[in-house]
Amino acid sequence: MPVAFDCAGEAYQSLSSEYHLKPPAFAYYSPQTISEALDLIADKENARILAGGQSLMPMLNLRLASPDHLIDLSRIPELRFIRENGDSIEIGAMTLQREIEFSALVAARLPLLAEAIRCVGHRQTRNRGTVGGSLCHLDPSAELPTVAMALDATLLIRSRKDSRELPMQSFPAGLMTPSIESDELLAQVNLKPWPTGHGWAFLEFSRRHGDFAVASIAVLLTADASGRIERASITLGGMAYAPVRVTDAEQALLGSTCGAGTIETAAEACSRTDALDDPHAPAWYRKRLARTLAGRAITTAIKRIDGAGK
Repeated sequence: MPVAFDCAGEAYQSLSSEYHLKPPAFAYYSPQTISEALDLIADKENARILAGGQSLMPMLNLRLASPDHLIDLSRIPELRFIRENGDSIEIGAMTLQREIEFSALVAARLPLLAEAIRCVGHRQTRNRGTVGGSLCHLDPSAELPTVAMALDATLLIRSRKDSRELPMQSFPAGLMTPSIESDELLAQVNLKPWPTGHGWAFLEFSRRHGDFAVASIAVLLTADASGRIERASITLGGMAYAPVRVTDAEQALLGSTCGAGTIETAAEACSRTDALDDPHAPAWYRKRLARTLAGRAITTAIKRIDGAGK
């Protein structure tokens, strides 16, 4: 395979033919409202939704996806917002990851999300990637699904006929398969911030900066006046087909002051989580990473409780 080639030359044409470097033919639509988008989704067979395109466009070029219709949501302002509504932060599905990164509201109310978003790819990725695109692509190693699981997110899913709310725990239907029907789209993500003074940490391990994580962890903790853990959320990414809440690790922390032995017990519980065994990493390696990351993340979250260690 040549290192460089002329796009008009025979080498490119041969390479393109063999490796499908161009997408298959499709009809393109650019609706201006949610209603228009939902009508298209309901009426067009074998249609795919284009959000940020960071995952879909490579899939099209490699012929891993071959839709007859491509429905681009980027020109629908109704799907792009970050706002506070009562006790929830609402984020539109077409909100750019870069907008979350620089949101003062997210930084103040959802520090776990603010920390995790900086691990998503590179700046160019975050400039185009969207919240809804990442959640619906549902890569096991993606940061946003892991944070959504940790924060017990609720997803607003709409169709032409109806709308419904779905907890994040019920959203994954399988590997990279969300629980969305062919005539539905994800419109909004609702996140309930943890109380002021809570501790948080997001850590991941990847082979290179910007790569998908081999394993990641999101931790949220609150403590009472005596320093005993009252509430805990521990979620692993990259381990299974979807993010996993490690309830055994959470239970190990509840009621404790999180000494070294307790943290080790919780980390050990994380290492017992079933793990993927694939070409990127063997299961035993992911389990070891889970244990190490858990120990570090829990320690960091404890230091941040009541603002310490920020």
